[in-house]
Amino acid sequence: MENNTPGPLAGRKEWTALGVLMLPLLLVSMDISILYFAIPYVSQDLEPSATQQLWILDMYGFVLAGLLITMGALGDRIGRRASVLAGAVLFGAASVLAAYAQTSEMLIVARALLGLGGAALMPSTLALIRNLFHDARQRGKAVTLWTAVMTAGISLGPVVSGLLLEHFWWGSVFLINLPAMVLLLLLVPFLVPEFRSAQRERFDLLSSVLSLGAVLLVVYGVKEWARHGYEPLPTVTMGVGLVLGFVFVRRQKHLAHPMIDLGLLGRRTFGGPVFANLLAMFATVGMAVFLTQYLQSVLGLNPFRAALWSLVPAVGAAVAAPVAAALAQAVDRAYVMGGGFLVSACGFLWMTQVRADSALWFALTGAALYAGGLVAAMALATELALGAAPPERAGSAAAVLESGQELGGALGMAVLGSIGAAVYSREMTDALPAGMPHAEAVRETLGGATAAAARLPGETADAVLTAARDAFTRGMSFAAVGAAVVMAAAGLFSIAWLRGAGRAKPPAESADPRPAALPS
Repeated sequence: MENNTPGPLAGRKEWTALGVLMLPLLLVSMDISILYFAIPYVSQDLEPSATQQLWILDMYGFVLAGLLITMGALGDRIGRRASVLAGAVLFGAASVLAAYAQTSEMLIVARALLGLGGAALMPSTLALIRNLFHDARQRGKAVTLWTAVMTAGISLGPVVSGLLLEHFWWGSVFLINLPAMVLLLLLVPFLVPEFRSAQRERFDLLSSVLSLGAVLLVVYGVKEWARHGYEPLPTVTMGVGLVLGFVFVRRQKHLAHPMIDLGLLGRRTFGGPVFANLLAMFATVGMAVFLTQYLQSVLGLNPFRAALWSLVPAVGAAVAAPVAAALAQAVDRAYVMGGGFLVSACGFLWMTQVRADSALWFALTGAALYAGGLVAAMALATELALGAAPPERAGSAAAVLESGQELGGALGMAVLGSIGAAVYSREMTDALPAGMPHAEAVRETLGGATAAAARLPGETADAVLTAARDAFTRGMSFAAVGAAVVMAAAGLFSIAWLRGAGRAKPPAESADPRPAALPS
C-alpha cells in the first residue's frame, strides 16, 4: 500500500529537476502524433509504398510499447539518471537520422530508434518522481503534472507539426527534439541524483525478449484488427503474443530478481490502478480518432485549425487534475477517482448528442468534460501505483503502468473504432442507391466517401457527403456509448476495489525511502 507518512519536503532543486524531466516526456508523447500532418510531405519526398507508410507511422509506437518493461527494469539496475541520459542521446541522434532520411527504410529505422530512446526515457522520468519526492502530498502534485504533460504532448503533436510545416520541410518535426535533449544532457547531471537498486540484480535477457515479443505482437495484432477487421494473420499474431506473455509471467515466478514483481502487481494498490489506467486509455485513444475526423471531415476545418481546436479538451484536463488532487487530500481517493470516471462517462454521453450540424462549441464541451474526468482519474491512479512500489522497483513499476496504458489505447482504437466503422457501413449501405459509382469506397470510410464525392456530379456529391457525415456522426455516437459504459464500469471498479487504499503503511518501505537508493 501507499505510504502516506509525511516525508522530507522537496525544495527548489527537486522541483526544477522535475521541470527538466518533463521536457523529454513532452517530446516522447508528442512523437506519437507528430507525423499525422507530415505524412503527405514524407510520401511526396520518399515515395513509400502503402505498407512502408504504415510502418513509418506505427514503428515508433510499437517499439516504445514493446520495450517499456525491459527499459524500466534496466533503469532500476543501471541507474535511472543514466537511463534518462542514454535515452536522450539516442533520441536526439535518431531525430537527426529521421529528419535527414533519404529513403523510407531509413526513416522506419530512425522511428524504431526513436521508440528505443523513448522507452528509456519514459519509465525513468516517472520513477525518478518516486525518488525525488518523498512527501506523499508533493509526490501527488508531481505525478499530476507528469500525467498532464504526457496527455498534453499527444494533443500538441499535430499542432506543432502543422505550425512547423507551414514554414519548414517535414524533417523539422524531428529536429525540434534537439534543443530539449541538449538541455536535458546539460542540466540533469547537476539537478538529478542517481538512483538504482541497492542490490546487485542480474538482468535476464530471455525475459526481455519474451516481454518484447508479447507486447509487440499483441499491440500489432490489435491495431491490425482495428484497421482491417478480422483477418487470420493478426489473430495468429495476438495468439502468439499471449502465449509469450504467459511464458514471461511463468518465468518471473521462478527468478530470484524478476523484471516484474508479480507480488506487487497482485496488490490492489498497484494492480488496481494499472487496470484503471488501462480502461482510461481505452476511452481516451479510442475516441481521439473520432474527434479528429469530426473536426476535419464533418465540420470541414483545415488540419491546423482542427489541431488547435482539439487542444480545448486539454483545458478541461488542466482544470480537473489539480482539483482532483486537492480533493484526494480530504476525501478517499477511490471516490475521487470514481467521480472522475463518472464525469468522463457523462462527457461521452454528451458526445452521443453531437450531430453533423452541431455547433463546434457543443462538441468541444463534451470532449473537455470527458478529458477532464479521465485525466483526473489517471493522475490519482498513477500516483497511487507509484506510491505502492518500493523505491528500488519504481522503474519497472512505471514501465508496467505505461505498458498497460499502451495496451489500453490499442484496444480502444480496435473496439471503439470497430463499433463506429460497423455503424457507418450499415448506415451508408441503407442510404446509397443501387448501382451508385464508387459505392464500395463510400461504404468503407468517411475519407473514402469524401474522395469519391470529388469524382461525382455536384448534386450527387452533396448527397453522398451529407449521408456520409451523418453516418460517421452516428457511428461516433455509438462508440461514445461504448466508452461511457466502460467509464461507468471503471468508476464502480475504482470505488469498490480501491476504497480505503493508501491509508496503511506498506511493509516494503520506511517513511524515508532514500536509503534504498544509491546516490552518485
